[in-house]
Amino acid sequence: MNNLDFIYKRHSVRKFKDVEIPMEDIQEVIKAATYAPSGKNLQNWHFVILRNKEKIEEMVGIVENKNAELSSYTSDKEKSNAFKKYVKYHTVFRNAPIVILVYAGPYPATGIEFLQEKGVSDSIIHDFLRPSPGIQNIGAAMENLQLAAASMGYGTCWMTGPNYAAKEIEEFIGFKKPGYFLAAMTPFGVPQDIEYVHPPRKPVEEVMTVID
Repeated sequence: MNNLDFIYKRHSVRKFKDVEIPMEDIQEVIKAATYAPSGKNLQNWHFVILRNKEKIEEMVGIVENKNAELSSYTSDKEKSNAFKKYVKYHTVFRNAPIVILVYAGPYPATGIEFLQEKGVSDSIIHDFLRPSPGIQNIGAAMENLQLAAASMGYGTCWMTGPNYAAKEIEEFIGFKKPGYFLAAMTPFGVPQDIEYVHPPRKPVEEVMTVID
């Protein structure tokens, strides 16, 4: 058995069985998420567990309405229709018994205060902030969560597509914590299908550079 099999078990799952999930299993995957690395050990994450099916369906409606609103902003019908078609992917969480919303909190970029005091240009500040270390913490936590879920036989799907409706979703959910905002979400449940095929990955040689 390959010691890395737990990684290859993770797939993007979009269809779920109507099976209730024990709270102890949810807590276990959240615990795994919190063991992700985070800069300065700030652990600037918070996980909101949505189990109410009616609220999940209402959240679907929020995304659908925002999608329709945004698509109306352009006079390019082809572009508008293409965007509308994506809404079915942005609302796949409707099929899950649980949706986990991941919020990101404040994270001070190391050294930014010196550049600001120096009065450097906006473009320099922009380049300095591009690595987004605070969001990297959230990404690491989400990956831990999904790997733990897959190892326990559950399915997830990392979602940022609905973020164009993030403000509306935040208002609907009602979770308030100073400086925190919705960064990503994932449906969570027992997969409807057993067998999944990974989409093709780029060859390692294409994405790796060795400098001796």
